[in-house]
Order: sequence, then structure tokens, then C-alpha cells
Amino acid sequence: MSASDFRQIAIRTESGKAERLFRAAVSAFCSLTRPSRREIAQLEDLTLPLFDSVPVESRRYVAAALSECEYAPAALVRRLCEEPVDVCAPLLVRSRALGDIDLIALIGRHGLPHARAIARRKDLNPTIAQLIKALEKPTLVRVRQPEPIADVAGAEAAAAAPSAPKLPGSAAETARRRLRSMMLAEGEATSVNPFVGSATYSKLRETALTGKAAFFQTALADALDIDFSTARSLTEHSSYVSLLAALRALDLSEDRAFLIVVAVYPREFPHPQAIRIFLDRYRLLHHEAALDKVRGWKAETLSRAVRGNTPVAANGDQAPDVDKASLGASLKAS
Repeated sequence: MSASDFRQIAIRTESGKAERLFRAAVSAFCSLTRPSRREIAQLEDLTLPLFDSVPVESRRYVAAALSECEYAPAALVRRLCEEPVDVCAPLLVRSRALGDIDLIALIGRHGLPHARAIARRKDLNPTIAQLIKALEKPTLVRVRQPEPIADVAGAEAAAAAPSAPKLPGSAAETARRRLRSMMLAEGEATSVNPFVGSATYSKLRETALTGKAAFFQTALADALDIDFSTARSLTEHSSYVSLLAALRALDLSEDRAFLIVVAVYPREFPHPQAIRIFLDRYRLLHHEAALDKVRGWKAETLSRAVRGNTPVAANGDQAPDVDKASLGASLKAS
């Protein structure tokens, strides 16, 4: 669909109402067999500004239409899913535009009504299904003891350990724990760059989740092979853009990168739109461009080391002082 098609729709509805344009644009879009990215963007640009002006009936109609659309605009789908469940239920049940992270966020914001609709999805992630069951019957949720290391003594201790008591009335806290564990499990299941071992990602993730900046900065320095001061500077900006490039250079998947960034910059994601902006930025950041940034950081590290300003060591340990006179003498002798 071209821009002229949208203009023709607008001309036919000049008397009328945003509702007619809203419905007509979505209906025309759904008739396309394989819409282009430009056409998807055009539909978002047209419908999102009209969203608050259209009645509930039109939103319900559009949600039902887009639920059957294979290439539905993600931004419009997410906006519709923030509506009450009687409006967005078809999308929650069928839309392919909603990933696991979107479903988790919707459950966290809207609770049981949305969760019950999501539970009807085919091929639902088992972890999300478990969360929904926990929300349905919170008094049956038990707090598990930390699993011991897999050795003989640990196995015996696990067998002997009594079950934790039931905690009625703690549904909100249980849901938060489930959400956090689900995000971690989702990250573990995603394929990663074979040149970045799972141990590297696990170290970055776990140090980020501690809330201790120095731990994460040290792990980042080790992963990128840069000095500690450079790694620290990447996480001390008001924006996460530099950290984004670092994670893209490591070729982390979107959900893994998001989990790390949200742990380091939690205030940058107050609403779903902020998450979408992050994903758009990450997808548009080319891997080679990110690698060029890392090469620049490494070159700056070496430059400072040559000038004697910082050590080359990636872990940030201070280099021992060297007597300049003896150093000069040894250079002359060589």
C-alpha cells in the first residue's frame, strides 16, 4: 500500500471520523499478502496518532483483524494489548507479533485477566505457562530452597532438606520471583555467538544483577579485553548507547542484551515504548560497526598505556611502579 492509497482513504473520510480512517487503514493493510517494512511503518504512523480518538468498538475490531495478520505492525499490536482483555484477547491468544518478553511484560502489568488469555496460546513457553498457574493458585506456590552443587554430599543434603512452608498471600512477590527467573531462563535458551561462551554471558548477567557496578565493569573489561577504566566509562554515561555497542560487539542476542542493560540502567525502561526503542537501536546497530568501536577502545587503552596513564591489564589492577631511570637504562642497553 502506498502513501497515495492512505491519502485516498483520508479524502473519503474528511467529513468523518478518525474511526472510519482507523478501520479502513487496518482493513486495507490486512488484505496485503506480504506487506513491506515501509507499508508496516506507514500503518503505524497513521493509526497510532488516531488511537486515543477511536471508540472501544473500533479497537476491538482492529485487534480481531490484526490477530489473523501474519505481519501485523508490532507497535500497534503492543498498544492494543495495553487495552482491557475484552478488547485485546484475540491478539493475546493468536498474534505472532508478541514475543515471550512481550507476554511476560503484559502479565506483569495486567495480571490475571491478560494471563488467562495468554494461557490459551498454542505452543506457549512452558515457563510462562507455569507462571500463569502460579498466579491462578498463589497459595499452592512453594519457595524452593537453593539447589546444592551436584555432588554426593549435596544430593544427600537435598534429599534430607524439608520442603518450605506454604506462603499464602504472597502472590505478588512470588510472581516477581517467577518473572525474574523466567527472564534468566529465556536468556539461557537463546542461541549465542559461538565465539562468546555461555560462561562470558553468565558472568556479565550475574554481575549486572548484583547491582554492584564494579563487579559488572570488571566482567565487561574481561569480555572485551579492554582496561577497567574504559569499561567503567561505558557504564557511567547517562545513556546506555556505549554499553549497547559493547554488547553488540559480543554478538549477544536481543533478549540477553536487554536483560543486562535493564539491570545496569533500570531507570531507562519506565514503560514498554522504552523497551521497543532499545530493541530498534540494537537491531539497527551493525555488528561490524560495534566491533570498530571496541577496536577504538582497545587502541585508546594501548595509547594510554604507552603514555603511562593506565595499565594494559583488562581486569583494572594497578600496574606496579617502575623506576623511570632503570627503565631508560634497560631500553638503552637493548
